[in-house]
Amino acid sequence: MNIAQNLERSSLYFPDRPVICEGTKEITYAQLNENANRAATALARLGVAAGDHVGLCAPNSADWLIVYFGCLKAGAVAVTLPSLAKSDELQSLVSLTGPKVLFTSEEKLGEFGNLRSPGVLDHIIGKGCELEMKALLEMGTGSFQAVSRDRSDTAAILFTGGTTGIPKGVMLSHENINTAIHNVVFNERSNERDRALCFLPFHHVFGQMHIMNATILSGGALELLPAFDQDRVVEAMSTGRVTKLYCVPTIYIRLLGLTGLKEKLGSVRYCFSAAASMASEVVRQWQEKTGLAIHEAYGMTESASMVTFNHYNRHVVGSVGTPVGTVEVQIQDLDGNPKPAGEEGEICIRARNIMKGYYNAPAETEEAFRGEWFRSGDIGVIGDAGHIYIVDRLKDMIITGGENVYPREIEELLYTRPEVQECAIIGLRDKEWGERVTAIVTTKPGQSLDANELKLFLKSRLSPFKVPKEIRMVGEIPKSQAGKLLKRELKRQIEESSPAPDANLATD
Repeated sequence: MNIAQNLERSSLYFPDRPVICEGTKEITYAQLNENANRAATALARLGVAAGDHVGLCAPNSADWLIVYFGCLKAGAVAVTLPSLAKSDELQSLVSLTGPKVLFTSEEKLGEFGNLRSPGVLDHIIGKGCELEMKALLEMGTGSFQAVSRDRSDTAAILFTGGTTGIPKGVMLSHENINTAIHNVVFNERSNERDRALCFLPFHHVFGQMHIMNATILSGGALELLPAFDQDRVVEAMSTGRVTKLYCVPTIYIRLLGLTGLKEKLGSVRYCFSAAASMASEVVRQWQEKTGLAIHEAYGMTESASMVTFNHYNRHVVGSVGTPVGTVEVQIQDLDGNPKPAGEEGEICIRARNIMKGYYNAPAETEEAFRGEWFRSGDIGVIGDAGHIYIVDRLKDMIITGGENVYPREIEELLYTRPEVQECAIIGLRDKEWGERVTAIVTTKPGQSLDANELKLFLKSRLSPFKVPKEIRMVGEIPKSQAGKLLKRELKRQIEESSPAPDANLATD
């Protein structure tokens, strides 16, 4: 088994169909497969053998895909590094995984120079690097078949978001990835006529597995952008080429502010959101304005993508759907006992798409599993007809005065206010309460909102212990490269600094 065989099959079935579209430039399946063959044979000449690590640290591009599939075809492991990571972060990730060869961008080159050691970063590939892509491809040959690997062999190492600590290297096997992306293709009814808009970073599980690998499995095309740019996103959709829109909640919220949104979507038939929980109110507003549902799935880096999917035939707003394929989901208490439907507990998963483990981290791997069950760290409940609802992250739960508060409940309520653009509920250290519930809120352009008035609104709808003791109106909330709100970073920033003198605050 080798997930690069998915590219080979699509190249066989649809050789002349486009697979990558970058502006006016298109690359067909046959061209991508040939270039991946050249990259694979060139990497072998550079000393890369089956099981060796090849790093990729660059924005989305056709070259990124060529090196990725070339690495996989050669039987090596693709280590996908965040392209916006800083020097200290990169040093930690490179030291952990030791990639023999690295593909990167000219802008990042200076950050890797001092990380080289025997067997680590022997060769650096990319524009402005010692080995340009053109030279790499000229070293190789266009005819090659993917090396056969065991289904349990590691295909890729992706890193957790780091929102709850130092990022961990998630080892995903060929079976893990193939299982996950087959679930995506089946549930999304993907086909070779689809063109998916992809500006989410390839180092992230959403961009790499759910969008890129699944699209190539189905023979569809990728409309590539190096990053989110609202004008370019709208322009791409307005051409009528894009059929599938993949975003994170923060971007759907931005797009909702556009006039004539339905017309701007062009031929988009399917909308999907991931990376963070979507407020039900945003889904309802989107459906009212566009006539399209925003489909959600539940998954994580450790599951290589889908665990559940909120279906075409029974889309339930507020739910993340039901388990996909052969995935099993169980709600357990903290001792591992299964809980009945309707009762909250930790979401635990048993499936072939669950990771092998964390790279060089046996203790963390052991902690993540309870027997065969992977512990997600999320609190959920199973409702009617097996639909699963995410209550909140276990680690995001706030304990204030001995009471448990789940931030998502308060955030859902805040999003019903038309002035609110984004919000985050966090717990800050407090001598009296242990943690004080704190709301961080940004408003939509041209809107204003008084923090004291907002507190009165919440008091009329929540139990007293759930009402934020402090509300801060801010200009921006920190986010990851994938668009996820970074609550841990937000807490750190607030606890290390005093309130800004012009902050709009409401406190008890």
